Amino acid sequence: MSGLTASTEEIARLEAVVAERGAKVREMKTSGADKAAVDAAVAELLEGKKQLALAKGEEWPPKKEKKSGKGGKEAAADESKEGEQKLSKKQLRILQKQKEAEERAAKAVSDAAALSDRFAELPLIQSREISDRVWTRVEDLADKAGSSVWVRGYLYTSRVQGGSAFVVVRQGIHSVQAVAFKGDNTPKAMLKFIEGISRESVVDVFGEVQETPEPVTGTTMSGVELKLEKIFVVSPAHPVLPFNLEDASRPEEEEGKEGDDKKTITVGTDLRLDYRWVDLRTQTNQAIMRIKSTVCLLFREFLSKRGFIEIQTPKLLGGASEGGAEVFRFKYFGREGCLAQSPQLYKQMCAACSGFERVFEVGPVFRAENSNTHRHLCEFTGLDFEMAIKEHYFEVLDVFSELFIYIFDGLNERCKAEQEIVQRQFPFEPIQYLRPSLRLTFAEGIKMLQDAGVEDVDPMGDLTTANEKLLGRLVREKYGTDFFILDKYPLAVRPFYTMPCPENPELSNSYDLFIRGEEIVSGAQRVHDVDLLVSRAEACGIPVHTIQGYVDSFRHGALPHGGGGIGLERVVMLFLGLNNIRKVAMFPRDPKRLSP
Repeated sequence: MSGLTASTEEIARLEAVVAERGAKVREMKTSGADKAAVDAAVAELLEGKKQLALAKGEEWPPKKEKKSGKGGKEAAADESKEGEQKLSKKQLRILQKQKEAEERAAKAVSDAAALSDRFAELPLIQSREISDRVWTRVEDLADKAGSSVWVRGYLYTSRVQGGSAFVVVRQGIHSVQAVAFKGDNTPKAMLKFIEGISRESVVDVFGEVQETPEPVTGTTMSGVELKLEKIFVVSPAHPVLPFNLEDASRPEEEEGKEGDDKKTITVGTDLRLDYRWVDLRTQTNQAIMRIKSTVCLLFREFLSKRGFIEIQTPKLLGGASEGGAEVFRFKYFGREGCLAQSPQLYKQMCAACSGFERVFEVGPVFRAENSNTHRHLCEFTGLDFEMAIKEHYFEVLDVFSELFIYIFDGLNERCKAEQEIVQRQFPFEPIQYLRPSLRLTFAEGIKMLQDAGVEDVDPMGDLTTANEKLLGRLVREKYGTDFFILDKYPLAVRPFYTMPCPENPELSNSYDLFIRGEEIVSGAQRVHDVDLLVSRAEACGIPVHTIQGYVDSFRHGALPHGGGGIGLERVVMLFLGLNNIRKVAMFPRDPKRLSP
């Protein structure tokens, strides 16, 4: 049917579309593309030609002119006569072929639409709509046998062989295998699509959960798998990853070993940290960060149940909170400022001077130590608490003892799966601890070292790292515990706000807590008397005017109090027996690293 012609610009556009689609069909035929795909392209070409004809006001489909040497009247008579006669076999065959071609084209269009509903790269998700899809967590699949589910995750591995595809989808610490086999429900084009998806791409998969006759190796959900029906790419990953996650997940003792005619690849610490967002995807790192999160949760739970309230204190200070040179300084609107080395001064103000009595905080701590060791960071997470005491600072030690027993018990109860995952890559011995926690005096610790043959230990000085580790081994051998409290440190090695020991002024009411021979907590009873506080600050070389607000807070009545600060990363590192604190810091900050 003819109609009004379109604009010149529209006709030109449609001619370009037809030309482009024609070129595409020729290219597909030349390259031997799949027949269904070619038929779909032909259907698109015909549709383009139709739109072009209508735009020009021409009939569609175009009529074929009959070749005849007869005049008009004779031709009309012949046509009338032919219409009355039956079609010849040849004409019937031609009509049948035309009909089949039309059906194939229609089917190609239908199949193409159906395939796009089975596998494709999705358009950018911009929160345009909300579907009725119900998403299932991978860890919940064991109870979903017989159900069809949607799962979103990272494509960890994929293998396409012959007419089958095996895909492992990872979600957090859990993973599941999805399988597809060539047939009516899985066309060849779908297998090719799966083969082309790059590792670590974000994918949506849909399929029926099936129990497996044999355990699936290499996945956490070893008893089930997905019969893959649909797969869509949500966010494609660059085909070249900075490193292979399988290499990054290999047990340390296997790194660099010869095997299968090739040497296993070692992923170095710097490379991991340069691409930390990729490194954090490994199952081990996922487990470590979940354990770390649980420590914070248990810390909050325990103290909240015992009347503590959580506070948030400033990190921009006018003077050092701990004294010494280990402070990051900066210009603060023309004045000198520094980053908080701890929430020490403010948590004391809140607990002892502001009537809160029991407070805790989870927050960043900054130390400008140029220490490139396995246990030092320039920024770490502090778990601090401060509490008023009635008579003796042992009230604080009781809380510390109960707190860590609660944390250790909680990790063993709530994070069994995560600990097993870490064990596979970084084997460690489970931590041993006593109820109540072991307490030793600093003098008793010194004697244990001396009895073990250590000569260069100063009874009035601090312990070296080597002596702390040795003491940890000695304590484990003698008392059967990896966790203990060392009390009554020399006053000279403690901060200015530490309460001196009443029996011996050279000692202090202070303590450190250890796991596997490494310090995780430093704490003490604090000075709450103004005159003593000023004299202690001056003795430690701290200009009183830089902490005047802190000192003044004790002039209006202050409760006797004590507390301590816990290094979160050290607790997790030592609980898991890891050899480097950078493995538990999400984005580590040390003297050599300020990114990502």
